[in-house]
Amino acid sequence: MEIGRRFSLKYVFIGLYIVAFLVYIIVGLQPAEAANYNIVAELSIPSIGLQSDVASLKLNNGALDTPDTIVGSYSGAENKSLLIGHSTTVFKNLNNVKIGDIIIYNKKEYVVYKRDLVQKDDILMPRLLKKEDTDTIVIMTCAGKLLKNGDATHRFLLTAEKVEE
Repeated sequence: MEIGRRFSLKYVFIGLYIVAFLVYIIVGLQPAEAANYNIVAELSIPSIGLQSDVASLKLNNGALDTPDTIVGSYSGAENKSLLIGHSTTVFKNLNNVKIGDIIIYNKKEYVVYKRDLVQKDDILMPRLLKKEDTDTIVIMTCAGKLLKNGDATHRFLLTAEKVEE
């Protein structure tokens, strides 16, 4: 009886090993989302443990398509970059960033100087993307009440300026 139990346990462990190996192979061979985009930078926010590739975005019928699990970047004016991402994935802890926190974007350090919660309908993109005198980034994600279409009622915005060297 003991030999039979050892024999069957051996095959159970071999089976589990094979399943684990196959999962590893299948998951490992699936292309990461970053492979679908032109990666132009990396974003790091040490205070919340965030590290993400940043994809260059282009306007598509006046809108920006937000990547699912990484950060997207759009720059329409001198010294200004808009970084966007989903509040349920890459920016799930963004609301924990405080004024004075450091953000590292494109190998440059920025310091957060402004936090805003704005109704979605009150966002004026030309104003948000206007030219700045100093190198500035604006990070934007959804906030507020979730709507049936997957959107949200508000936008959470962080604004940060490049730290002078």
